[in-house]
Amino acid sequence: MPVGIFRVCLVVITAIVNHPLLFPKENGTVPEHAEEIIQKMKEREESLRLEQLRLEQEITAQEAIQKALEKAAEVVEESKEEKVRWDMWTALSMVIFLLIELWRQDFQEGNWQDTGGEEDDMAVLGKAFKGVAFPDKAVLASFYEKRILGTTGDMARMREMVEGFADDLLEALRSVCNRDADMEVEDCMGVGSMYENWRVRKPFVCDLIVPFAPPEPYCFRSQTWCSGDNFPPDEQGYGTIKVCRADEDVTGCICDKTKLGEDMLCLLHSQANNTRPSSQMEDLLCYKNTQYLDANQVMKWFQIAVTKAWNRISHKYEFDLSFSLLDSPGALKIKFRSGKSVAFNLTPVVQYENSDVYFISHFPWSSPAADLPSSTHWFLTFAVYERRFIQLVSKMLPANACHVSCLQILSFLHGKQCSLTGPSGLTNYHLKTVMLHLLQARPNQDWASEKLEARLQDMLKFLEKCLHEKKLYHFFIGNGKVPAELGFPIIFQRAEPLNLFRPFVLRRDVYRKTVDTFHEMLRNMSALINEYTVHIPLAHTNGIRKESL
Repeated sequence: MPVGIFRVCLVVITAIVNHPLLFPKENGTVPEHAEEIIQKMKEREESLRLEQLRLEQEITAQEAIQKALEKAAEVVEESKEEKVRWDMWTALSMVIFLLIELWRQDFQEGNWQDTGGEEDDMAVLGKAFKGVAFPDKAVLASFYEKRILGTTGDMARMREMVEGFADDLLEALRSVCNRDADMEVEDCMGVGSMYENWRVRKPFVCDLIVPFAPPEPYCFRSQTWCSGDNFPPDEQGYGTIKVCRADEDVTGCICDKTKLGEDMLCLLHSQANNTRPSSQMEDLLCYKNTQYLDANQVMKWFQIAVTKAWNRISHKYEFDLSFSLLDSPGALKIKFRSGKSVAFNLTPVVQYENSDVYFISHFPWSSPAADLPSSTHWFLTFAVYERRFIQLVSKMLPANACHVSCLQILSFLHGKQCSLTGPSGLTNYHLKTVMLHLLQARPNQDWASEKLEARLQDMLKFLEKCLHEKKLYHFFIGNGKVPAELGFPIIFQRAEPLNLFRPFVLRRDVYRKTVDTFHEMLRNMSALINEYTVHIPLAHTNGIRKESL
């Protein structure tokens, strides 16, 4: 019961409290607050909608950025792939280019002969050779027999006379020299066209080289452009000769190359051994204040020694001896009382190590020392090996081979043309180099005597090709195909090929004059040969042609 009464009272109280008329003022403001709440809710809703739009825009922007990054990554990946492909093509192109360049160099160095043995392989590059009336076999044979063949006996007699006199002169030279202070002179050797039997133009001149060595306890130590030393391009083909004591260290001590401190001392060399009086080195024919052999000093010493030697033996001979050229001390001339004269060159040389390569101050057939960088630079001559190579190849060629005949005819034609139009940049040494290259290129049977005309055309075409390219490489330097029987130094075989026509690149006026002289020689060839050729009957010509067939 009390519980029921309590519940009834609780209901009544609750009804009274919640009656709307109980608090009229407060309930009167409810609508106003509702409107404010609704307005705030609308504002809030609008702000939320704007925020949603902003977020949607940000999300869209991020998606766009993400897509752009993905696309950029794809582009980078594709570019990497393309770069890899491009690098591969670039590398392949470089390899192909290098192979073509190596092939071109081999072609220019004389390896072109491996591509075929046909005569048509050597294309004529210039227009001057086309249309030239080339003498036939009969005319060439008659010309060679009448103009050139008869000089062989004269050369043999002259060589014998000159060699005998030179030996006597050098023996006298040794007797007048001080063996303890002067250079030691060895026996002379004959080189060049007179000893290779292809000299055709008179006057005949024998070329003799005389090796010499320093007195004890000194020795020569040579340095060449291909021995690892740094030589500039314009000094390639030269070398220097250092005068040292024989007991001097050769293991490469750097005390003479590096500036040691004042408080430092080389334990291998004392100060007394390193310092030599300047006058002592000059007595050894060295350049002033150096240990390098001076070519000018050597030639001056040699001229004085030859003069003393001749004064000692002049009473034995019925002729006079004089120096024919003032600027070439080794150029000598024998004058007989009858008025005749014989010229020969006696040139001092220095042996390169234990080989038959020699350092020479100048070549007798060229301007003396005109192209040398300094008087301490020496040319290198391979004349002994050239003579041996020709002798070696001649033994394997057919009887009466035409290689020497071709060189003689070409030398004669060039000499005659130069006498008409003046000297050119071509020398007989260039012509011989052409023959040496062709001897190595052509099979032995191609040099039979009946193929004189074809081989002479080959030499002219090869020479024209070299003039067009301004490249004629030295036969021995850089040639890995030199026969092993010659014993040629391997250091020169492994060297870079030496271009004998390099002066044509540097001097365009000389090159133009040389090319013009060569083309003029081609045009005048038939006239020059016919001038020294007797009339050949038609029957004789036909007989020669039938034999050749």
